[in-house]
Amino acid sequence: MKRYALVKAAVLGALSCVSALAFGQLKSNRALDGCRQQILVEPVEGISKDFIRGVDISSLAAVEENRGRFLNKKGEEEDIFKILKDNGVNWVRLRVWNKPVNGGGNNSVEVDIPIALRAKKAGMKLLVDFHYSDFWADPAKQFMPADWVGLSEFSLNAAVENFTKESLEKFIKAGVRPDMVQIGNELNNGFMWPAGKIWGNEGEKAGGMEGFIRLLSSASRGVRGAQGKGNKIKIVVHLADGGKNELYRSIFDPITQAGVDYNVIGLSFYTYWHGSPDDLRANMSDLATRYGKEMICAETAYAFTPDDGDKQGNPFIVYSDETCGYRPSVQGQATAVRDVIEAVASVKGGLGVFYWEPAWLPVKGAGLSNTEGATWENQAMFDFNGRILPSLAVWNLVGGKGEIETAWGGSAKIGRNFEPYAMTDPLVVQVLPKKNPGLPSKVKVLFTNDKEQLVNVKWNEPDWSKQTELGSVKVTGTIAGYSYKPEAEVKIVSQMNLVSDSSFETGRLGEWKLNGDSTACFVENNKNNAHSGKWTYKYWKSTGFKSTLTRKITGLSEGTYILSLWAMGGGGENNIRLFAANFDDTGKQVSVKIKNTGWKDWHQYTLEIPVQNGGVTIGIFLDTNAGNWGNFDDVELIKKE
Repeated sequence: MKRYALVKAAVLGALSCVSALAFGQLKSNRALDGCRQQILVEPVEGISKDFIRGVDISSLAAVEENRGRFLNKKGEEEDIFKILKDNGVNWVRLRVWNKPVNGGGNNSVEVDIPIALRAKKAGMKLLVDFHYSDFWADPAKQFMPADWVGLSEFSLNAAVENFTKESLEKFIKAGVRPDMVQIGNELNNGFMWPAGKIWGNEGEKAGGMEGFIRLLSSASRGVRGAQGKGNKIKIVVHLADGGKNELYRSIFDPITQAGVDYNVIGLSFYTYWHGSPDDLRANMSDLATRYGKEMICAETAYAFTPDDGDKQGNPFIVYSDETCGYRPSVQGQATAVRDVIEAVASVKGGLGVFYWEPAWLPVKGAGLSNTEGATWENQAMFDFNGRILPSLAVWNLVGGKGEIETAWGGSAKIGRNFEPYAMTDPLVVQVLPKKNPGLPSKVKVLFTNDKEQLVNVKWNEPDWSKQTELGSVKVTGTIAGYSYKPEAEVKIVSQMNLVSDSSFETGRLGEWKLNGDSTACFVENNKNNAHSGKWTYKYWKSTGFKSTLTRKITGLSEGTYILSLWAMGGGGENNIRLFAANFDDTGKQVSVKIKNTGWKDWHQYTLEIPVQNGGVTIGIFLDTNAGNWGNFDDVELIKKE
């Protein structure tokens, strides 16, 4: 997955005030909340006993070496493999780097074998994930191992085959024969660039699909050369973006035609990057018919909290599309995993699901690299102090067993027939007197499994033609079959907001014009960073920059107008201003300075504009330093009474 690149983008996400203290100390007053949550999980109908309930715990050695420890449901320190086994986990996935030197778990064969021995001793099966790199490999980067740089094509293919074979022979000699081997990690764009890069840029020397297939075949031969007698080791070819059928066809059509020896299609699927579980199901259904192969979800995860355990920043984004979503809670995490399991189990050939890094605790020395902290601790299945979360029981509960209660008052039980209990977002509509506000016929609500779903609603509306007084009117609705009544607030106003798409919910800048770097200033789809809705105008860059975002509003009558917006961010900028210009013939500006004070610490900024010439240009000016970040939302322009 896009881990290393995303660590930079993580600053765009949730940076909270949670402090990272030494292991064993309470990191915040909220740190225990996840352990106390009482959750419900609906079993998956027809799931087989041998369905893969897997976890990738490649960072375990680094976590344990740096004093990370795990506490079971009784609150007692216990070997993590015993905890995992008791909660239904039956497979372990371990990545392998050629010669790791930069942290991130430093997952060489020698580091992985002791972990594999513990997994096998616990009765688990093993998937070995070769990255064919010395560090993280994903669609955005597939760095050639340093020892192979400069080799001829023939020598490189021989090196890949030999490294694969010899590495697996070490596992086998140690008594941990892998049951499945992944030849490459998230190969959307090939691997071992440039020799195995599928899509070369103009003027770039790349191996293309032919070079990629030759290297993939060499890796496959290495597996077969090591497997010896006994059961055949299953070979996995793995891509990211598990909901994109066109991508999978573009890769698996040519490798199938070329006769590459593999058994299993692996898919990474993170809802907040890749879509809804229905998208995964649809893609896998097509792949099953088209290629007749078995399939695994090789990576998935979801957050149990939006908090950050080590001030490193995390790449998590709250998933919420037009019809579906999940809260970042222990319940939401369990439900999201359960729904991915259901999608995979429903497809012919769907072998199972692996959860990526549920044991990556935010302990110093076990980070993304030697110089960075963890980025995944809010998506672990243990809290920041290593205490088991009730969501870990999902692996048992999907099969209809394994209810637990924790020493901290949390629990995980089997549940069905979930009820709506809240709107996913407040519904606030502005309307002029005597006008119909046009309330939506469908709304998204949260159910008691912390899943967001779109439902039909019937509003108990007054006669809007008789609503002449300014102010707010609360309207309740009914959802067939449920007692919960959603609410809408209708604000009857004398002046409507003159800024269309004021919350950027179209996902575009639209009529806004950016004078600056579009990679530093853009609209972001992250409900966790929004004042309302899920989109905002976002800025972040690793270096300082200046930019101006402007929009012209015309057709205004003469008078005073009120411009406002909401802002939040990390702070430290040289200058941020909300301004207005071109509202008279003098060329002057009016502005208000914006000062960001922290994540989710939203403030509204307002200024008055004396419009005299029928229009105004409104804008946001930024002068930032390296690493500054922030979000803007809910821009409003109204005429003052």
